[in-house]
Amino acid sequence: MYVYKTMEEIANFIYFASKYLKEHQVEEFINLLVSTYNNKWSKVLVMGAGRSGLVARAFAMRLMHLGYNAYVLGDTIVPSVKKGDVVIAISGSGTTKLVVAAAETAKHVGAKLVALTSYPNSPLGQLADVIVEIPGRTKVSVSQDYFSRQILGIHEPLAPLGTLFEITTQAFLDSVVVELMHRLGKTEEDLKEAHANIEL
Repeated sequence: MYVYKTMEEIANFIYFASKYLKEHQVEEFINLLVSTYNNKWSKVLVMGAGRSGLVARAFAMRLMHLGYNAYVLGDTIVPSVKKGDVVIAISGSGTTKLVVAAAETAKHVGAKLVALTSYPNSPLGQLADVIVEIPGRTKVSVSQDYFSRQILGIHEPLAPLGTLFEITTQAFLDSVVVELMHRLGKTEEDLKEAHANIEL
């Protein structure tokens, strides 16, 4: 069944990604988040479009549980972004128009911009102060790399479109939360204290 083959492929890809990540990029990202936490006036705005936006929303929730002033672009309660704030943009291709436009605005007001992308030389990557390069097939690579993959005999992954990037980014950001828990001295009980007690 494709179900089991695909689950195995996704699990193997996440393992591959854990070896592929550049340690200096990850350290720079985590250090920025730690310094932001220590400045109680700073905010974190997380953004992404489509499924990447859902990954962004999940990460913002965990940041809130850790005690950050965290927001998701598009929500009605997002305050203005200012110098000293951090904006985290998630886009596998680095070309998503709405995300790039929002990133340009963030840079204009002096916020620190973090890009999580598979393409560090993309428009989003070129704007970013901090880049974390996350591997994963994106919708862009489906059209751009098809013939080169065929020539090299590289098989098409079972997971469609940007799934590998999105799931890998989710696993990476959940792992960042665990690192932040250790560096900030937070326990699971602390996170539970901040968890919503009125839910739909």
